[in-house]
Amino acid sequence: MPDAREDIVFLFDVDNTLLDNDAVQADLGDHLESEFGRAARERYWALFETLRSELGYADYLGALQRYREEDPDDMQLLRMSAFLIDYPFASRLYPDALSTLAHCGRSGPVALLSDGDVVFQPRKVERSGLWAAVEDRVMIYLHKEQMLDSVERRYPARHYVMVDDKLRILTAMKKIWGTKLTTVFVRQGHYALDIANISIYPPADVTLECIADLRAHTLAELSGAT
Repeated sequence: MPDAREDIVFLFDVDNTLLDNDAVQADLGDHLESEFGRAARERYWALFETLRSELGYADYLGALQRYREEDPDDMQLLRMSAFLIDYPFASRLYPDALSTLAHCGRSGPVALLSDGDVVFQPRKVERSGLWAAVEDRVMIYLHKEQMLDSVERRYPARHYVMVDDKLRILTAMKKIWGTKLTTVFVRQGHYALDIANISIYPPADVTLECIADLRAHTLAELSGAT
C-alpha cells in the first residue's frame, strides 16, 4: 500500500512571522488615542493584557467586549470594532512574505498554523491574502503546540518545518516531534527580540533575521538531510 504522507510539509505562524503584528498594534493604539483619548488607549491595552494572561492568546475583540462591559452606554466603542475588522492587513505583510510561501510551496504543501480566536484571527488571515496564498490550508487553534496530533491527521508528512517568531512554541513542538521537525526561528517582532525571554530556550535548528531569508536555505537543510 503506498505511503500517503508527504515528504515535507511547511508550517508557518502568522503574527510577526508573515505579518507585522507589532505595527498593527501600534496603529490600533494610535487610533484609540486619536479617537477616544489616551485614557481609553491605556485602559484597552490593560484589559487586552489581562485577557491574554487568562486565555494564553491575544483576543482583540474580547478585550473590546470587556471594555464595553465597563461602560455599556458608550456607543463610541462600536467604531473601535470597525477599525479592527476593516484594517488593511495586506499592507502589513513583511517584505517577500508571499514569495517565501510560494518558494516553499515548490517543495511541499504549505500551511498556516496560528494561535487566536475564532473571529478576528481568521479575518486577519483572510484580509491579508495569506489564506488564499496557502490555498485554504489554515489551522487556527487556542494553543497550537498542543494540537500536533490534529496537524498530523490533516497534513501527514515524514518531516515538518515550523517557522515561528516564538522560541517557546518551537521548543515545545520539538519536544513532541523530535527529529522529524526542523524549527525555524524568525527574529521579527518584540517576542523574538526580547533577549531575556529567548535566552531561556535552546536555539532553533535555523535562525533567520527576516522571513525572506528562508529562501536562501536548501530543501536538504530544512528537511534535516544535512
